[in-house]
Amino acid sequence: CEILSSLPLQMSLYFNVYFFPFWWLITVAILYVKYPALSDYYKFILVTIMILVSLTELIRLYLGYVGNLLEKVPELAGFWLLTLLPQLPIILFLLFNEGLKIHSLERAVHIIFAAFLSFQVVAAFFALRRMVNTLATRFRLTEFHRLEEQRPAPG
Repeated sequence: CEILSSLPLQMSLYFNVYFFPFWWLITVAILYVKYPALSDYYKFILVTIMILVSLTELIRLYLGYVGNLLEKVPELAGFWLLTLLPQLPIILFLLFNEGLKIHSLERAVHIIFAAFLSFQVVAAFFALRRMVNTLATRFRLTEFHRLEEQRPAPG
């Protein structure tokens, strides 16, 4: 029985679990400092982004752990989609939008977080593809053996 979970993905998830609280504290502290200088719509956008990223990241990391360690395709697919769609574009928005008055420390933690997310998108894609192919092969072999048992004996 071959192990299908991805070690690089699991290592990335492990380090991401410890990095995320650090990223969150830095981002909230810098948001608190620069909040009076921001325009009203950027204030609303940043508060909404912080709430969305916080909730999504908790769900995303849980799905990544369960999907990778227990070799569950739906959970790993959910992790991949949550990484690709809301998280990565939001972090890139925080990283490259100059209207947010980005500080150097904030830029540094966003770059690290974007690197984690980019690596996890690629690693999860390959782990997911490998799991799906292996599980499909197992299913076909099981069906083949089931049909072989049902076939009447020759002669």
